[in-house]
Amino acid sequence: MKLSFSGRFQGYNGKKFQKDLISGLIVGIVAIPLGMAFAIASGVKPEYGLYTTFVAGILISLFGGSKFQIGGPTGAFIPILFAIVMQYGYENLLIAGFMAGVILLFMGIFKLGGVIKFIPRPVTIGFTTGIAVTIFTGQIANFLGLHNLQKHQEFLSNMKELGIHISTINMYSVLTAVICLMLIILTPKLLPKIPGSLVGILISTVAASLFYPDKVATIGSTYGAIPNSLPSLHFPALSIEHMQSLIKPAFVIAMLGGIESLLSAVVADGMSGSRHNSNRELIGQGIANMITPLFGGIPATGAIARTATNIKSGAESPFSGVIHGIVVLLVLFLFAPYASNIPLASMAPILMVVAWNMSERKEFAHVIKTKTAESFVLLITFLLTVLTDLTTAVEVGLVLSGIIFVKHMSDLLITAKVLPDPSDKNEKVAAHMVNEQHYCPQISIYTFEGALFFGVAAMFEKSIMDEIHYKPKVLILRMGNVPYMDTTGESNLSSIVKHFNKHGGTVIISELQNQPSQMLKKTRLDEFIGLEHFFEKTGDAVSFALTKLNHSQCLGCKHFAFRECRQLSTREIK
Repeated sequence: MKLSFSGRFQGYNGKKFQKDLISGLIVGIVAIPLGMAFAIASGVKPEYGLYTTFVAGILISLFGGSKFQIGGPTGAFIPILFAIVMQYGYENLLIAGFMAGVILLFMGIFKLGGVIKFIPRPVTIGFTTGIAVTIFTGQIANFLGLHNLQKHQEFLSNMKELGIHISTINMYSVLTAVICLMLIILTPKLLPKIPGSLVGILISTVAASLFYPDKVATIGSTYGAIPNSLPSLHFPALSIEHMQSLIKPAFVIAMLGGIESLLSAVVADGMSGSRHNSNRELIGQGIANMITPLFGGIPATGAIARTATNIKSGAESPFSGVIHGIVVLLVLFLFAPYASNIPLASMAPILMVVAWNMSERKEFAHVIKTKTAESFVLLITFLLTVLTDLTTAVEVGLVLSGIIFVKHMSDLLITAKVLPDPSDKNEKVAAHMVNEQHYCPQISIYTFEGALFFGVAAMFEKSIMDEIHYKPKVLILRMGNVPYMDTTGESNLSSIVKHFNKHGGTVIISELQNQPSQMLKKTRLDEFIGLEHFFEKTGDAVSFALTKLNHSQCLGCKHFAFRECRQLSTREIK
């Protein structure tokens, strides 16, 4: 996988740099409150979110596969990272993030970028909406200013904590949160070019500091002052024991990071008319997540909202993402002490709005209204994401989707006994031509439509084996509408052929498509059947089958299944 920069900066000039500078500045300002909010919600210190935004943001832009991707901490990671911190601790979160980076890197090197896209939409909508619910409800305590709550991994336990401590509500926190929320909602309508989250957090912080100081919990009072410097380079203490215990959370981080980054890249393609390289994007994500933990940063991925803001702000190249990271670094150096005064109640509405925007509520309602099996998959994935964890939800969602897919595909397989239709100009075979008076005791023709795979192979074999009971002399299998055959389908076909040969019959196959043909060649079943028994046209297969008949059995036959039957019925045996 080459990481050349050719094409991404082709024709780059000073005018384009000015656009990147403006867009990078805007996105950097947007990313600052989000980075801190995501870190706090994930159970770590706010500065770790800023470190992630700076380091991962620059690396993803430089090494990723999308020209406009903005990387950093995202809302989708919050429940996962919080659970890891609760169970394993912050230091082990860094190790899991590093391991996730390695997994993403190898996924890109081995060109698995396209595989992630095959995750069914109901599963992604289900877990995304579930994550949004978890984020939203997780900020209720900060919004209301509740205190002395114990944090739990389980959703229901956290909801119980809210109920127990609802009496500790702090009206100053509520007022601060409402001010921030109203400004987040109104600013885009009144001043569309100014980030609402930044306006909300600044004004609500100033209001709290001036009118009711020390009445609400702040970043400084809860987590300590934010240092205005990067931490020293620190390599995680990797060991076999650590890797074994953290492989599952690392895999979850890698999977969600890959999904989110590629979804974001697809959104960027749609908005900009560009085209991303999915495998290179995974490599970029892998590099970023391997290096970010060395600076104390948490796992990162492509951020859809910030990427969209980047494009809307006029970005021309990945330099805008690099500039966005530099802006965050400069703000960290210059204004970090002031950030310690931000109330937690000001951070809560930011995350609630993020949750609301990422919830995919319209798509969720649309799928539910269809009342199909996919609706069931969506609902189960959603509930499991909220009530258990993302790993369980995705695993169950994928299994259910696979079962439903197999069921749908098996319903699509059509097996029909057919005969030529004399009224058709080309004498095409048709099922309506077969009845009790019109059939051939010696030749049976079956046509199949649909993929011949493990989900339908048994049904395919049974329908033919029932025919073998009547012991026709020749069996013609018309497979022109079978686009795919797996090893199970091949095994069942082999079983049919062997049974038929055992009874002295002949199997003929017509109109076989390329993939099934290659499968039969690989297993050498085509040689066992006999290469002379394969025909491109069913008409030629019928002509060949007629040469294999017991002509004495044809004498006096009145079924007249084929146009040659009248002559065969009256022909004298020599």
